[in-house]
Amino acid sequence: MNNTSPNPIQPSLVPLWRHAFAILYDTLLVVPFFMATAAMWVAILGPTQSIDQPAVPAPLHWLTWGAILISFFGIFWRRAGQTLGMQAWRIQLVSDSTEPLTWRQVIQRVLGAVLAGLPLGLGYLWRYVSPQKRYWHDTWSGTHLILLPKRGSQ
Repeated sequence: MNNTSPNPIQPSLVPLWRHAFAILYDTLLVVPFFMATAAMWVAILGPTQSIDQPAVPAPLHWLTWGAILISFFGIFWRRAGQTLGMQAWRIQLVSDSTEPLTWRQVIQRVLGAVLAGLPLGLGYLWRYVSPQKRYWHDTWSGTHLILLPKRGSQ
């Protein structure tokens, strides 16, 4: 019997440029949520009195923004494995176990992706030294990206 289905552990290599554009699209969707929550905190806590004293404490910003990122990506990834940016670029996130993604995987992937992007995005270049051609947050979260075929080419 000829089994032509790919091994779920081996990802179809998604070009970095394609993934970067999907990230850009999703960033354009997430930033308004960040701005709205910042405005909400300023409305609740009052405006800043000086430049040395921000209106909203930094830990509150980080917690809120972390919750937004995890919620945004978690809702999309757990539902369909794709955010809107990923849909536009035919990228899908799947679990190595072929089971639906868990919240733990979502949190690990979001935190790992943020950390990978901090040193000028150099963490994303890990895939070029990885034997499996995966980002290190793929390995940590037990997930990987696949490139979906064009519609109508099946």
